[in-house]
Amino acid sequence: MIHPDTEIQFISDEIGYGVVATKFIPKGTITWVQDELDQVYTQEEVDKMKPLSMQMIDKYTFRNNKGNYVMCWDLSKYVNHSFKSNCLSTAYDFEIAVRDIHPGEELTDDYGYLNVTEAFHAKDEGTSRTKVFPDDLLNFHKDWDLKLEEAFENLKNVKQPLQALISSEIMRKIASVLEGKTPMDSILNLYYSQES
Repeated sequence: MIHPDTEIQFISDEIGYGVVATKFIPKGTITWVQDELDQVYTQEEVDKMKPLSMQMIDKYTFRNNKGNYVMCWDLSKYVNHSFKSNCLSTAYDFEIAVRDIHPGEELTDDYGYLNVTEAFHAKDEGTSRTKVFPDDLLNFHKDWDLKLEEAFENLKNVKQPLQALISSEIMRKIASVLEGKTPMDSILNLYYSQES
């Protein structure tokens, strides 16, 4: 489920629609949680789908670390890619704002950690990266972990409207991280090797 202070808006002809903040979302806010309404499909299930359904899987899902395809039921499926993303996935089945997101600003992910099946060129944003690769998690997880660690410091200091969707087991793990008892699990835990 996506953060409630968002809506879908037309971004541009090139990008299409995206998810935009309707209110200020501070750094450290949980912006998305995988919940029981999201649909999860195995590769075997996808292989049996009709071609049009497969196109929708390719367009609107991401792959988890088991290689399953996750189809978000709400606006989440319209979150676009950015090499300068303001949200990052965690190893805890939720995403977090890694910087302040202002009203009218688009919420974005770096598709490099979503286990894409094929490399693709993305919009030029003036970064050193211009293409998303299936193994980006192997190459950039340390950079993403640093951003996540900084954002985690704010987790308990900002309003968390999606916290009720997080299991008590995950909340215990998060509490242990925030208390300095255990290190944060790396985003590398999201990686799915297509060879395995």
